[in-house]
Amino acid sequence: MSTPSPSGKGKGRVKQPNPTKRQAPSTPVPSARRQSTPSSAGSTQSGTPVVKRRYKPGNKALLEIRRYQKSTELLLRKLPFARLVREIQMNFSGHQFRWQSSALLALQEAAEAHLIRIFEDATLCSIQAKRVTLMVKDIQLARRIRGREHE
Repeated sequence: MSTPSPSGKGKGRVKQPNPTKRQAPSTPVPSARRQSTPSSAGSTQSGTPVVKRRYKPGNKALLEIRRYQKSTELLLRKLPFARLVREIQMNFSGHQFRWQSSALLALQEAAEAHLIRIFEDATLCSIQAKRVTLMVKDIQLARRIRGREHE
């Protein structure tokens, strides 16, 4: 003989909930991503917290590449480049010369254009070697293929 169930109905069966009926949870479960922040930092006027955008791996790098390909601004800082130019000039001549800002700017434009061309060629070398990562040997090969007149 079986013992009666606590409700007194049937042979110890537990009533299954109807899957077609949905009940609202008694307390909302907070999401791990949306934790509340202080109202002064990172919230909109309606009071909902701003969720920081999460990019897939590699997506951010591609966005950065596209951004730099569109832009025309110089990528090296102007003052450190000017110091380097003055230091190299001092090592060659031994005298301190004065430089026009336009001359330094033209030199920086030419230097960055040269570097970009070398990196483009080195990237092609790494792709030819069935690699995605740019290595020192790719840059050395690109410089060697370009020849002496392009150094």
